Formats: sequence, structure tokens, C-alpha cells
Amino acid sequence: MNDVQKETLLKTACDTVKAVITGRPIPKHESDDPQLNVHCGCFVTLKNQGRLRGCIGQFTSEIPLIELVVEMAKASVASDPRFLADPVTSDELEQLDIEISVLSPLKKTDEPLSLRLGIDGIYIKRGCASGCFLPQVAAETGWSKEEFLSYCCAHKAGLAADAWKDAETEVYLFTADVFSSPFKET
Repeated sequence: MNDVQKETLLKTACDTVKAVITGRPIPKHESDDPQLNVHCGCFVTLKNQGRLRGCIGQFTSEIPLIELVVEMAKASVASDPRFLADPVTSDELEQLDIEISVLSPLKKTDEPLSLRLGIDGIYIKRGCASGCFLPQVAAETGWSKEEFLSYCCAHKAGLAADAWKDAETEVYLFTADVFSSPFKET
């Protein structure tokens, strides 16, 4: 993805976050750019001075990427269950950083330790329990491969920390094109 495409998606996310927080209608965002109309997954992450304030995404999409960014930005600011009791406020807008992760398709692996720290994200699933970490989480935390997998099992999926070693647990890898920007008034 080139810089203009990234800037378009970041502006789309900023416009959406501002509209949700201020109670205004969300502007319509469309593009003729084929890259912005692909059907792929993405996550939108909001941080205030490095502190997580929202992160929602999905792995696949029936709608174009530019529209999915709108949906995930809206959900990140208004629906992340971790922040429902302490939602992002209009006073925080100028301190927000918005990060977008455009995802590759999931690839199931029978060798979880084949993951590349800082390059691969993980999605772990067993029955109805599931959890994921974006690739950048490993770089931010400094975890080893084993810690990355174990924390995802225990803290995201609600499984035993070593569940990733069990053949009953499905482990998927994916990559992400990650880019961010401070919140921009438009």
C-alpha cells in the first residue's frame, strides 16, 4: 500500500472517530482506487499517549477495505468492551494516535513456533474460545514465541497457557501492513 492510500485510510478513520465522539453523522468515504476496495480484514487501534483506548477488527470482509476501516474505527471508539465504562472523549481527540493494520488472509499452521516475531500475528481458536494478537504486539512487549502464544491463549482466548501445543487447538498466522498517525482534525 502506498503513502497516499495509507493517508486516505487514516483520514477515513480520523473522520469516523471524530463523528462518533461528537455525535455527528459519519461522512461517507469511497474510492476508485482498487487497493482501497479489496475485501480483506483490518484492525483499527486507538491509543492515547501510548495507552490503548480501543482496538477492534476482523479477519475477513464482505465490504471494501475503505468501508471496513469506517466500521472498525466506529467500533473501536464506541464498542470495544474493555473501554465501555471509560469511553474515549472529545477532550482526548488531540492526543489520539490511530493505527490501521491491513491483514493478509489467515493461514493455519501445525507448527506454531514457525511464527516470525514482529512479522506474524496469531489467531488461536479452540471450540468457541478464540483470541488474537496483531504482529506488533510481540515487538511492543518483547515476548518470546512461546510467551506470545501462551499469553494469547491465557489472556485473550481464556484457554490454558499451553493450549497452543494441543492438536485440538487451531493456530493461524497472518501478516499485517501497519501504519499510524496522530489524530488529524479535518
